[in-house]
Amino acid sequence: MNTGARRIIEPRLRIRDVLLRGALHGLASIVVLLIAMWCVGDHNDREEFLAVVGGIALVFGGVFALFGAFLWACCRGDIRRWRDVRSVTSQYEGATIMAPAMVRCGVMALVLAPAAMGLYGVVDEAAYGSWLYGA
Repeated sequence: MNTGARRIIEPRLRIRDVLLRGALHGLASIVVLLIAMWCVGDHNDREEFLAVVGGIALVFGGVFALFGAFLWACCRGDIRRWRDVRSVTSQYEGATIMAPAMVRCGVMALVLAPAAMGLYGVVDEAAYGSWLYGA
């Protein structure tokens, strides 16, 4: 990577790379969800926790992904990394940094949402007294 005249890191971000990194972050967040699930002891509380996490991740993931895609389209290829924040010279260039961040966060949440809903189903069907059922 090299820097241009305005000290912007080249090459610019591509949508494929941002989506891939968001999906990888989403897979890592599933591990965090599993660990957090074990911290909730009661069966009903565990189910509620998983349902709320899944619902919130679905809603916010959709909003972030759509708004990030809108900003990405508005930037017309001038997509920058967080490291390029010092190259922002006008109030409208902030979208060039926020677009990939919002897309990445949205994809991460959209990967987490089905995992949370799936875990909700597994915990709901767990046999009474099993380690998955809870206390």
